[in-house]
Amino acid sequence: MELESLLALDVGGGTQDLLLWRDGQEIENAVKMVLPSPTQVAARRIRAARGQGRDVFLEGWLMGGGAMHRAVGEHLDEGLKVFATPAAAASLADDLDKVRAQGVVICDKPPAGAVTVPTSDLDLKAIRQACALFEVDPPQRLAVALCDHGHSPGFSNRKFRFMMWERFLQKGGRLGDLIFPQAPPDMTRMAALKQQAPGALLMDTAAAAAWGALQDPAVAALAQGGVCIVNLGNMHTVGFLVQGQRVLGVYEHHTGCLDAFSLADQVGRFIQGTLSDSEVFAGQGHGCARLDSAPQGQDWPVVFTGPRRRLASGLGWTLAVPHGDVMLSGCFGLLAASLALVRG
Repeated sequence: MELESLLALDVGGGTQDLLLWRDGQEIENAVKMVLPSPTQVAARRIRAARGQGRDVFLEGWLMGGGAMHRAVGEHLDEGLKVFATPAAAASLADDLDKVRAQGVVICDKPPAGAVTVPTSDLDLKAIRQACALFEVDPPQRLAVALCDHGHSPGFSNRKFRFMMWERFLQKGGRLGDLIFPQAPPDMTRMAALKQQAPGALLMDTAAAAAWGALQDPAVAALAQGGVCIVNLGNMHTVGFLVQGQRVLGVYEHHTGCLDAFSLADQVGRFIQGTLSDSEVFAGQGHGCARLDSAPQGQDWPVVFTGPRRRLASGLGWTLAVPHGDVMLSGCFGLLAASLALVRG
């Protein structure tokens, strides 16, 4: 199957980044957009309703919580009501009893007077409307990156998400295994998006960023000997030990728990092989894992990318700039991984 065009959509906690790629077009001339992420849009709508003193009704698909979850808490703290369908409520927690305990009323129909807030990680209608204003016809093929913690009621979602990386490493850590034609088991955000767009290819946001960083020729050259790629996202910081076409280790933390000192310290020890999984988890991160074949005690170069890259300024690391655009690293990764999958 040939891939002639692609809409690459990288859905993060702060922004959703879009690339409209067509075969034969210089990538510098491709349509690119950096927009508020779906959870930020939903949060703004909830806060607008709060400003009007109105209840809200969350309706739609399971999506990323983040900013929307915080806005729901603020709404309830003001004494206003939040209603939600079961699918939308699952965006707030895997266990719907916990959602109810927070004060959210789960129901199927909007109560009178409540403002309906749509929930979804994908708004193709809005994307098409934006493109139409500039006489652009968006590609029909779609590849989407999401950060999915999976469905783990009664179990740590931080640990459950990191088990995804551990399984990936145990299967060999091949870069080509980081893109999915189907949603992996228990990855509920990806499954919800796949229901909305059955033909979509799926990636984790951190994996897409790593693939994107490797589209910088300087990073690709470093990877032949071994490189640590760090994606500093708005919510998550993820490091990959990459050598050739394999990932030999993964480190994941919450960006808000790190400063420049702790970031440099933990990434350095991750590369050396002296950082423990338990230390990362105890610090409210996700974890740290390495293959036995990962080198011990070596100083691999570090490259970084992502919207929170200022956190690494002054550390002496190399900034990855694929196709001259740091903010589109995830989209470039989606494109490269999709082409590799389709073209074999």
